[in-house]
Amino acid sequence: MAKISPVSIKYVIHATFQAEGAVEKPDVIGALFGQTEGLLGEDLELRELQKEGKIGRVEVTTSASGGKTTGNIEIPTALDKTETTLIGAAIETIDRIGPSDAKISVERIEDVRGNKRDYILERARKLLTQMESEAPESREMEEKLKEESKLSKLVAYGPEKLPAGDISGEEIIVVEGRADVVNLLKNGVKNVIAMNGTKLPKTIRELSEEKDITLFLDGDRGGVLIARNVTENAKISYIVSAPDGKEVEELSKKEILSALRKKMSVDEFFSSVGKTERGRGNGRGTIRKTNYRREREEIPEEVKEASEKEIKKRIEETSEEVSGSKSAILLDPGMNVIRKVNVSGLIMTIRKSRKRIHSIVMDGTVTSPIIRAAEEKNVKNIAAKNFSATSDKINMLSL
Repeated sequence: MAKISPVSIKYVIHATFQAEGAVEKPDVIGALFGQTEGLLGEDLELRELQKEGKIGRVEVTTSASGGKTTGNIEIPTALDKTETTLIGAAIETIDRIGPSDAKISVERIEDVRGNKRDYILERARKLLTQMESEAPESREMEEKLKEESKLSKLVAYGPEKLPAGDISGEEIIVVEGRADVVNLLKNGVKNVIAMNGTKLPKTIRELSEEKDITLFLDGDRGGVLIARNVTENAKISYIVSAPDGKEVEELSKKEILSALRKKMSVDEFFSSVGKTERGRGNGRGTIRKTNYRREREEIPEEVKEASEKEIKKRIEETSEEVSGSKSAILLDPGMNVIRKVNVSGLIMTIRKSRKRIHSIVMDGTVTSPIIRAAEEKNVKNIAAKNFSATSDKINMLSL
């Protein structure tokens, strides 16, 4: 006898019966097959349907009480809806079970596929929720791949192992740090090398004797101070400045190209900031200092630290601002915004910051390199949705 596969079941006929005398399970099954024989024709003969695997194992439960027997019948089918209802109607015509008068009533016909659909919908909802919760991780993987692609274009140049792109040509661009090099490479500017800080490396000085140097600086006071130091110690052809308040590492491709188109000679640059008079010399930017007093770097004013309540409120407000932006906001002890940067440039920004960073609120995963940079600057709080590392020195706040 063929057996019906549980996978093939479409419907289950649920019926109850009541017999006037004592009957057993074989009596009930015998009545089902015997009294419906020939009733619906050869195509719907229960015995043949079971042999073909279109009717499953008939389940019967019985209960005897007061000389009478009651029970339940379940008949699984792989037939279509019409054929199943015909069989349900046919078994209700049975009027004897064994030696006793009986009555069978079909209570309901269960659509097993409907239950499967409910399960599928519920499971699909859970899987979708899981995918959505893991989406930030997917974005992190994408960002990591992009970053690795950028880094593959970097080389370490000279004895100081300065981060650089392709500087084999006659014109090169000098920037402050590694993150600046990465951003320019990402946006198609390859002839770039970094000083790795504010101090002028010997390698840059030697390159300036052989090539035309364009100095590309951050659009802040620090950029002007670096320009003075570099132009006094190397031959610089042009100076380019990022827009006010922005760093080279966070510029878009459009902003980079726009800034490079506006490059100025050394004389023009310092005339524009109104601090020195420049000599014309050899046209390569050699400086003649007149009445010039080197200005000391500004010492950040001491900021009164906000209360715990104010800190918590400000972090909550800031988290809404960075949500979905893949950016980070740096806050001082008074919970004032120091800078908003892309997460990709966060580490360099932390290390280069001249102001005291109290808290960082970011949209992204807090990694070990970010934590190390924050610990170096004595950052108190880092707030984010995801953490791949922890710190004993910094308070980690989950958004």
